[in-house]
Amino acid sequence: MEMRTDKFMIYVFSAIMLGGMVACSSDDPETDTGNGNGNGGNAEAPYVWGAEGAIKTCDHLLFNDDKTENAKGTVIGNGDQEFIFKGTQTLSKGTYLMKGWIYVGTGSVLTIEPGTVIKGDKDTQAALIVEPGGKLIAEGTKDAPIVFTSEQPKGQRKPGDWGGLIICGNAKNNQGVLNQQIEGGPRTKHGGNDDADNSGILRYVRVEFAGYPFQKDKEINGITFGSVGSGTTIDHLQVSYSNDDSYEWFGGNVNCKYLVAYNGWDDEFDTDNGFSGKVQYCLSIRDPRIADTSQSNGFESDNCGDASLIEPYTTAVFSNVTFIGPLGRDANFVNNESYITGGSFNPNNGSALGKFQSAMQIRRSSRLNCFNSVAVGYPVGLIIDGEKGNTVEMAKAGNIKLENIWFAGMTVVGSDANKVYDDVLYDAVNKQIIDAGQESYSSTFFKTQKGNKVLTDVNELKFKDGRNIGVNYMPDADSPVLTAASFNDALLSSGFETVEYIGAFGTDDNWLDGWTNFDPNNTDY
Repeated sequence: MEMRTDKFMIYVFSAIMLGGMVACSSDDPETDTGNGNGNGGNAEAPYVWGAEGAIKTCDHLLFNDDKTENAKGTVIGNGDQEFIFKGTQTLSKGTYLMKGWIYVGTGSVLTIEPGTVIKGDKDTQAALIVEPGGKLIAEGTKDAPIVFTSEQPKGQRKPGDWGGLIICGNAKNNQGVLNQQIEGGPRTKHGGNDDADNSGILRYVRVEFAGYPFQKDKEINGITFGSVGSGTTIDHLQVSYSNDDSYEWFGGNVNCKYLVAYNGWDDEFDTDNGFSGKVQYCLSIRDPRIADTSQSNGFESDNCGDASLIEPYTTAVFSNVTFIGPLGRDANFVNNESYITGGSFNPNNGSALGKFQSAMQIRRSSRLNCFNSVAVGYPVGLIIDGEKGNTVEMAKAGNIKLENIWFAGMTVVGSDANKVYDDVLYDAVNKQIIDAGQESYSSTFFKTQKGNKVLTDVNELKFKDGRNIGVNYMPDADSPVLTAASFNDALLSSGFETVEYIGAFGTDDNWLDGWTNFDPNNTDY
């Protein structure tokens, strides 16, 4: 919105506003209007300030780089480490620099127009945090996605250059109402009893080079969901080069579609604390040179950290996922520290490198379910980890379903414990082999589930791009995955599209076109 230039009108308007509220203005009496970035709603209003404890609040988001107020500025936040936005505002299409931890407070709504680029400041570990009761409307388009990325120059971007995107709501988790602080450091607590809660819209959004480690082993993920409800719309997201997990859900029941996890550091899809949403069409691609010290997985799933049998259980249902592990990218991959160096993307920020582990690790009393999927080239296909909780008992009782899933090019099909790479029957509690002559329970479980298959050769899948070629994992017209799906299970009776293929793609539905970016380090922003 264009600022009025008539000073008399500005003075009249300000006087009216001051009759009903206390405003704090910039040290500069003249508002700068010169950069062309509108704010879509309250550009003419004075900035209204307050505080929650030691953190300043304001009904405007935009500032100049010197921290002065400018409703058409290009800096998000006033430069403090923590800043609470309390209002309704639209960021017009443009390029912005976000500084510090920006909280979208309860009752506030932040709308971001398609084509907008938001760069995260490295020095302040910038992050955008939507608190319970707040909303983020980030609705990009196929031709004009919204991008959250590093402020670093082209060619110099690394995982962990900034914080990340955190969405919190009032749906259920198994830790209580507003009792669980979100992972990564921000103040926000999440969780309630409204499973239909609406935290906004994320559509056609990319998040790149996030995950700043504010403390050792305490990074913000690429995108974190804390107790987000089913009223929230989530589809067409790409997280690239996250310094922790690409996506992590803590409780909630938000449904998601069309997710891309590209070259993350730790796990790709991490589910915890009673997450019960439905997720369809996911692509995970790993850089063979990047893995976390905790052992990197495609799925990592817990009911809770101490494996307690508390409700709601983690019962998320995934369908049509394609996992491309390190052996799916490089036939010469070696799972050791001499190979896994981080390559040119090692940020040297304290994040420790480690090994790759499994396509799927289900542990700590989780009841994760997955159908109609393909996983390629991990050291281990499946770990049903019995070290803590009753995960193995839940699998035996039929409360974990992994059906119509094909493994290809795995080193071993299964293992029964974290950091155990042998397909042998293993006692995870006492950390000892039960019988070296028998395959793991995890392997036996996988092979006896409906429609599952183990392929030795990755090429049997007949994807368009093989190893060391590209990122086109659509199947050829004669690929066997095209007719391998089944949606007969009751868990798939609602909330899922019925298709004939397993994995993320059919032959003619490349939903990656137009909005994704697999070379963000060399993109001009």
